[in-house]
Formats: sequence, C-alpha cells, structure tokens
Amino acid sequence: MRVALVCDWLINFGGAERVLLELHKMYPDAPIYTSKYHKKGIDWFDDAEVKTGYLQYFPNCLRKVIGPLRARWFRKLDLSSYDLVISVTGAEAKGVKTTKTEQNQKNRTQFSTVGGKTTHICFCHVPTQYYWGLYDQYLKDPGFGFLNPLARLGLKLFVKPMRKKDFEAAKKPDYYITISDYAKQEIQRYYKREATVIYPPVDTKTFLPEKSSDVENLKQHKVGKSQTEKSLSENTKVTESQIEYQNYFITTSRFVNWKRLDLAVKACLKTDHTLVLIGEGPEYQKLRRLAKNSPKIIFLPKMDQAGLKKYLENADAFLFPSQEPFGIAPVEALAAGCPVIAYRKGGALDYIKDGENGLFFESQTVASLARAIERFDTVKAKFSSAKISASALPFDTKIFRTKIQEFINEKIAP
Repeated sequence: MRVALVCDWLINFGGAERVLLELHKMYPDAPIYTSKYHKKGIDWFDDAEVKTGYLQYFPNCLRKVIGPLRARWFRKLDLSSYDLVISVTGAEAKGVKTTKTEQNQKNRTQFSTVGGKTTHICFCHVPTQYYWGLYDQYLKDPGFGFLNPLARLGLKLFVKPMRKKDFEAAKKPDYYITISDYAKQEIQRYYKREATVIYPPVDTKTFLPEKSSDVENLKQHKVGKSQTEKSLSENTKVTESQIEYQNYFITTSRFVNWKRLDLAVKACLKTDHTLVLIGEGPEYQKLRRLAKNSPKIIFLPKMDQAGLKKYLENADAFLFPSQEPFGIAPVEALAAGCPVIAYRKGGALDYIKDGENGLFFESQTVASLARAIERFDTVKAKFSSAKISASALPFDTKIFRTKIQEFINEKIAP
C-alpha cells in the first residue's frame, strides 16, 4: 500500500507535529508533503523523506500572511497515485488532490489494497481558526505589532473568498478524525462534516511521578523540593531556592497572544502567587512587561521532558487559560500528578473533572481566573496525585496508535 502523509508546515514542535510523528512511525517509508520545512526548528523528521515546493523559499516570518498561496499550493498537489493519504491539519493541507487520473491509475500497483481508489483521511485539529472560530480574536490582535492595521485590512478583504475555498477544500477528505468533542462540534458547524474523536498522543508514562510503576499507589500530591536547573532571565538570576522552597503555579506553552498567558500573569500578581512560565515566543517581552519585574513571576526557557517533569511534579497546579481544541501540556501536567486550573471551554472539557483532577474558571478574565486560584487554595489538600495521574492514562501514545490503526483498517478494508 502506497501511503503519503501531509501537514500544513513543519517549523517547530507542537501537538500537530506529535500526531504526524506517530503516523511517521507507523508508516516510516511514507513521504511527508508540507509547505515549509525548517530543520533547525524541529528535528523529529530527520529520517523522513520530506517534500516541499516553492513556498519553502519564503521566510518563516511570512507564514501568517501566505495562507492564500499555501491553499493554492495544496490544491495543486496531486497525490492521487497513492492508496492512502493522511493529512494532519488545522489549516490548508486538507485540500490536496486525491482524485485519481488515468495516468496515476496506471502507476498503481496491481496489488493495491484499496482497489485503485485513493482514501484520504484527514486528522483535523480544528477548522482553520483565522477564517472561522477565532476570526474575531485574530482581527482584534493579528500578532503583527505595528503592522496590525495592515494585517486587519488584509484579513477583512480576503476572509470571505478564503472561507469559501476552505469550505470547498473541507469536502475533499473521505473521512475526518479530530481531537476532542469540541473540535468535532466545530468541524460539524463550519465544514458540515462528521468526525471521529481520537485523542492526540501524550507521552504520559514519561511524566508519571517517580517511584511508581503502579499509578494507584502514588503518594498524596505535595509541594516539595525539586532539583531544578539554574536559568537566567533578562533581569534576574533565577536560583533554585526561588522555586524549591515556595509553592508555585506553572504553565508551559508557546508565548503567543491567543494562549492568554497574560491572564495567568495578572491573576497571580493579583492573588500574590508565584508563577513559573516555561517556553518562548513572540509574546515574551509583553509578558515580562506585565510581570513588572515581580520576583514571583519567573520565566524559564523551553526544556526537555525530563526537566519539565521536575517542575510539574512540584507545582501546586498548572494554569491553562487558553481555549484550545485539546491541549497536550495540561495532560502532561495531569500525568505528573499536578492538578489543572482550566478555562471551561474547548478540549479541556474532555479531560478535566472539576474537583477531581483540577478546577474550571468560567470566563477569560483576570477576575475569573483569580477566583479559581483562591478557590484552589481552599481545596488543594483534597487532590490525590494518584487519581490525577490515573486520569491522564487514557490519552497515552499507545492508545492513540491502537485507535488510529483500527480506524485505518476499518476504512480501507477491501
């Protein structure tokens, strides 16, 4: 069976890339087609055959503004010579051509398991957000700094025709898989397509607390010392003692505007709590200004899973103020036995059980998050690390692989 994998772009690490990596492990000989591949940004696919086109020569900084060109490139990408095409997308990659041509039919192996028809399975995280669900938010803050007025004008001018093309592209896949009930509803709402929910892969076993092969025997969650690495922030040297001997909240993410990390910073300042932010991104300077040089707002660089695990194990709670289709980082926190305080919307509804493994706050405001933090202070002793860790296990990578393989086997059976 000839298989091709497709994704919007490959320039950094994220949830979509984790899905693609697992598919690559399942089909190591399948080429990966993408609009842009930045090897320095992500090294997970060094052993893969990654195929790009002319968009590869565009600078990474233009990714946000070349959506129309990217959509056109994928529409022209003819993959109809393959038996199975799997697109992993939250944007334009679903639009690839898979309708067979006479020449491509001749190129097929006579032993094709799908009888000469290309089956296109789309693993869609969510409909293209800057055209649909988050359009108003992108219009309010496109993320281009002083060029925001120009970006708003461009978005207003192109959104109607691009929505039309995006809707047409959404008709092309034969089947849809998505990552949460929220994402399923969004696909139905905007694309009028049904989707099967298969949760994205989370390496839960890596984050389980130490000295525990049996998650039911984990000790009660407590804040304790952690063997943290020393890091440098812009103005302050972050020492181990700043974190080791204080209760603290944590969040880890790309620093981008729609993640709403500003709420976490402001709420922790308001409630006088220590917050550790781990990550990097264009909102870094803005977040530092919001922190007002407070010693209780600590910025640390992106780190590997082993380093992150130490911080998660010893944190009071993980703050998750964004609305996302799923959210792998908070599930990693759960696996480490760390409760999550999350916005009550989006994918978080699939894995947060209020009062059992975390708490919800009702609106994306500082006041709402601050109330949830204060509520957490009164009930945190009731949380069990064992139960919190156990709640993350259904999202493990092994389960993802099994369900994906079952889905594929069902859909391409002769």
